[in-house]
Amino acid sequence: MEYQYLNRIDSPADLRKVPREDLPIVAEELRDYMVSVISKIGGHLASSLGAVELTLALHYLFDTPRDKIVWDVGHQAYGHKIITGRRDRFPTIRQYGGISGFPVRDESPYDTFNVAHAGTAISGALGMAVARDLKGENFHVVAVVGDAGLTTGVELEGINNLGTLKKKVLVILNDNKMSISPNVGAFAGYLNRIVHGQAYHRLREEAEKMIRSVPRLGSRLLKLSQDLFETAKSVLIPGLVFEELGFEYLGPINGHNLPEVLDVLSKAKQRPGPVMVHIVTQKGKGYGHAEQLPVKYHGVTPFDFSTGAFHKGPVAAPSYTSVFGKAICQLAEKDPRVVGITAAMTEGTGLDEFSKKFPDRFFDVGIAEQHAVTFATGLACEGMRPVCAIYSTFLQRAFDQVMHDTCLMRSPVTFVLDRGGLVGADGPTHHGLYDLVYLPALPGMVAMAPKDENELRHMLYTSLNLGGPVALRYPRGNGIGVAQDPEFKALEIGKAEIMREGSDIGIVALGSMVYPCMEAAERLEGLGIHATVINARFVKPLDEELICCLASEKQFLVTAEEGTEAGGFGSAVATLLQDKKIPASMLRIAVPDRIIPHGAPNLLYAKYGLDVDGIFEKIKDFAHEYPARPKARYTSLLRS
Repeated sequence: MEYQYLNRIDSPADLRKVPREDLPIVAEELRDYMVSVISKIGGHLASSLGAVELTLALHYLFDTPRDKIVWDVGHQAYGHKIITGRRDRFPTIRQYGGISGFPVRDESPYDTFNVAHAGTAISGALGMAVARDLKGENFHVVAVVGDAGLTTGVELEGINNLGTLKKKVLVILNDNKMSISPNVGAFAGYLNRIVHGQAYHRLREEAEKMIRSVPRLGSRLLKLSQDLFETAKSVLIPGLVFEELGFEYLGPINGHNLPEVLDVLSKAKQRPGPVMVHIVTQKGKGYGHAEQLPVKYHGVTPFDFSTGAFHKGPVAAPSYTSVFGKAICQLAEKDPRVVGITAAMTEGTGLDEFSKKFPDRFFDVGIAEQHAVTFATGLACEGMRPVCAIYSTFLQRAFDQVMHDTCLMRSPVTFVLDRGGLVGADGPTHHGLYDLVYLPALPGMVAMAPKDENELRHMLYTSLNLGGPVALRYPRGNGIGVAQDPEFKALEIGKAEIMREGSDIGIVALGSMVYPCMEAAERLEGLGIHATVINARFVKPLDEELICCLASEKQFLVTAEEGTEAGGFGSAVATLLQDKKIPASMLRIAVPDRIIPHGAPNLLYAKYGLDVDGIFEKIKDFAHEYPARPKARYTSLLRS
């Protein structure tokens, strides 16, 4: 497609040179470019397609970057990136060394706030507005919030505070009735009922014009009419939630009608206090396949532009996510106490099949991880066995609830943490690197990680049969391809598994690092370094006896984990040896204590030495530093 305008738009200043009546042409070109690029490399598509007109209207009317636009989540912001000087780099989005899939302050002055976890836009925007006023500056602040974002507690906290402070902040409520999946909850129902709000504002404006036109009596009649207007509000705007919270509410309007969006935003700019503009959009707008299947085209792998068909890769082992999804269904068939809970991630966590088979025992609570944890704890208090399936990075938002509610009451809640470790293209906001630090720190928590998909099934079964809180974390992507046992079996808590034996060094690997360490150990044999490899299974409780035995007998000990080196699994092993007064030399292989960028997982594993080559090289180099030091303080368990 030949572009009339898009190739000449290198900044919002260029966009503002486009005649207003030609902005729909820019919208069409922007959508075409977005789909053509994402069809080749993958990314988040449907949400940004739905926000095209809004994006153009905001940058057309506001003096960005002087005026601040704060995006919530960032899935809507691809168009924003393209027209703010990153059009030529857009084909690198989410690629290693390329631009981020989310707004990032270090990437562009137009990205005012780093985002990726929903719910931060209003609070961040309010902070900017207060700073503006304290410094005596004058600029607009706009927060763009998806309707799904209103299910987050922090967004509602921001609304409450903004309505109280009465700061000049424009909140755009982009209502497409979707998060990744269709929206859930009472707020979604409220937004569906609010469609009559526009009639009230139209009625009020027309009535005020008529009253003011009455000679002499106009101003008096206007005062008397206030009660009438308030009565009309209660009839025409169900609930009046936003007005009662201190906002002027405008809408709902058609978010794909550019003239209407421009007119309403122009009006909202002039208001002195907080304003909420409610726009209704369609997720996937402008690309037929995404319109029909917005969930499927939310986050996509490469696909054919013309047909929408996704390119098929080689047949691989089932994903950990799908193995979990099938296993929980099998367990729920036998145990009526099993309940599945997720926070707006039914498909992402693998609970879609469970939701269909056990609709009465499935709960999508919306983007509300804190509520999910306390809700699960309440279920557990009454004898149920709730499984809270939340990505590792998102459970961070509910740390207080895991501690204060679940652990203090020793409630039997199973936290299933998908995406534990390096997740790839979503980058630093989504890497699940910290669960191995903050969860084992909590009293009574059992934390485990499977080496493969078969062990995942047994760990889930084990978790549901314990009487306290359990965290089960596993990586993104496909399993190893091992055979799955026909029956579930319980694992002994705190007992590791000996995978291979060697006389020189000990390698204690956790979860996804077990098989790479096994392969590295085979290669070390060629150098005359004979390694024992242990599948730790548990981060808490550790297999203290076996680890101490290894540390005493071997030249040195290696720990390997797909988590941060600061306070993680390796640190727990080091603390154990210190407490037991075992003077062992240790090599800890982990993700370094820094912000980890986005990029394909295999590239990140190689960069940080978590692949077979990296593990092999690190152990080889470490071995050269320490001569053999035979010890015999512990009776060997390795052949028992």
